[in-house]
Amino acid sequence: MTNQDTFTFKDFPKIRHGYIDVLREGQRKRFIHGLFEVDVTDMRLKLREYKTRTGETPSFTAFVIHCLGKAVDENKVLHAMRQGRNKLVLFDEVDVSTQIEVEVDGHKIVKPHIVRAANRKSFREIHNEIRAAQVGKPEEEQKYQSMQLFLSLPRFIRSLFWRIIASQPQVFKKLGGTVGMSAIGMFADGAGWGIPISFPTLMVTLGGIGERPGVVAGRIEIREYLSLTVSVDHDIVDGAPATRFARRLRELMETGYGIEAFIEPV
Repeated sequence: MTNQDTFTFKDFPKIRHGYIDVLREGQRKRFIHGLFEVDVTDMRLKLREYKTRTGETPSFTAFVIHCLGKAVDENKVLHAMRQGRNKLVLFDEVDVSTQIEVEVDGHKIVKPHIVRAANRKSFREIHNEIRAAQVGKPEEEQKYQSMQLFLSLPRFIRSLFWRIIASQPQVFKKLGGTVGMSAIGMFADGAGWGIPISFPTLMVTLGGIGERPGVVAGRIEIREYLSLTVSVDHDIVDGAPATRFARRLRELMETGYGIEAFIEPV
């Protein structure tokens, strides 16, 4: 007598085809990745103290986007895009595209959200925008249904669409922003890096936060370190400017850029 495996069938979510389309196009690019650690101990302590005092939970995603907008604004080649063979488009506005989990039609989906002109917004403004985007709205269902219709098209048509978009920087900015950010660390505990397949020129991936000993003012203390991956299209960005950008981003995060104005508004 043999044991027979039992199983059930489940429909493959159509929305996943959209993710596959983007990943397929991203694989066509030549990315390099840098893995860094960011000491977020002091910053997270300030945010926890603020939550205890007010009951409001500041968005960590909003804080990183605030720092990211500033760092890219100082190094605009990091979100440049090619137009044709011999031109680069360097945008003045840093539009950061991230993912937010919302409930639509009784099921959870991860939807893209673009923070426009992040380099011109305060931490508080980005926080309010992220919190508003996390609340499911009726129009989200319409967008979801429209995406379902698009994903019903044959794959070669969808691929042609994505390649046309990728060749038009201004159109790509409107639909997908200029910088990508993924916060995979929010779904797991402990340190760990993510290596993404990216579509925009710059992708920042937030991994986990882990504790380990660190040296502070000559003393060994237990510190909290964020695992941060910076990925850049090597056709556009060289290693040296990418490293300078990562150093600046880490500096902004470790010094709590914009936090004081958030917790103690004028």
